[in-house]
Amino acid sequence: MLFAIVCHDKPGHLPIRQANRAAHLTYIEATGIVRMAGPFIEDGQMTGSLIVLECDSLAASQAWAAADPYRAADLFVQVSVTEWKKVIG
Repeated sequence: MLFAIVCHDKPGHLPIRQANRAAHLTYIEATGIVRMAGPFIEDGQMTGSLIVLECDSLAASQAWAAADPYRAADLFVQVSVTEWKKVIG
């Protein structure tokens, strides 16, 4: 199953994002369940993330999101995890 994780950064937290980006990307690579991912951009600055996971359950995707180094760094003001169905692409 596919799950979309939508994260919105806390205002003014770009330095936190930048400081933890390498750990976040290492986590993505190490877990092997990310099918696509990338930051939201506003005025040329990263302000959040969209991550699509392929895993067995909502609970597994929520656990993945909870263990993300960005989450541990308290970067996000809001995170949602929702099952997602790919239709096009």
